[in-house]
Amino acid sequence: MGIFSKLFGNKTQDSKVKVVGKLAFLEVDMHNHILPGIDDGSQSIEQSMTLLKGLGRMGFEKFICTPHIMDGVHPNSIRTIEASKDKLMAGLKGGPTLPEIHAAAEHMIDDGITALIDSNELCVMPGGYVLIEMSYLQESKALFQTILDIQNLGYQPILAHPERYNYYHYNFNMYKQIKDAGCMLQLNLLSISRYYGVEVKSAALTMIKSGMYDFVGTDVHHERHLAALEDVVAKYPVRELLKTCPILNPSLQDHLGSSKNTIAAG
Repeated sequence: MGIFSKLFGNKTQDSKVKVVGKLAFLEVDMHNHILPGIDDGSQSIEQSMTLLKGLGRMGFEKFICTPHIMDGVHPNSIRTIEASKDKLMAGLKGGPTLPEIHAAAEHMIDDGITALIDSNELCVMPGGYVLIEMSYLQESKALFQTILDIQNLGYQPILAHPERYNYYHYNFNMYKQIKDAGCMLQLNLLSISRYYGVEVKSAALTMIKSGMYDFVGTDVHHERHLAALEDVVAKYPVRELLKTCPILNPSLQDHLGSSKNTIAAG
């Protein structure tokens, strides 16, 4: 468990032994809602520490935190996200070694992202990646324009959890069109189970078999997600399952050192 055995101790429940280190091959969790008090994810430093401990047990020691930026719901910015990250890091101080935490965002495609693109104030991941999402209820007509606008700023867009957009389940060619437009795709690990429903699982497994995913994230918000993720990791051969996809999570390590645990602002 590395740094987490030092930071949190080495007490692991017997029921969780099967998950220890199983996700270490991914090296970086690049989509999560661990930062405290900033969106619908962790609501306190204590909750963040619980999530970090659980993910650390599974093998993650490096995190790119991606709180929502959603117009009218989670009106975050580079400044609010950086402040939340600093709050978490201050709460973690005192341990012999700190987890490596960086900050970016999960941008909803709405009127707000247009303003952020125009002002070049997107919250960019180390490596120049920008995580975007759409509503689960309705496809965004601005998706392809947003992909192009992000590319024109010199960044690489990543569409979060495409398998969860139900309106694409019967139009699978849309995933190919999104990839052809130069947008990368990120899998939620819980999608390979029935956590989000049978249709989401079916879409995820089909995309995995087709080698369409570029990144994997936990998208963990709370302890219920963490418990479900532990079940998935215990039951599914995740590493073997993902061999069909060119998963790029480990390559993010090449960019983390230069970002010094800060948002790579535009």
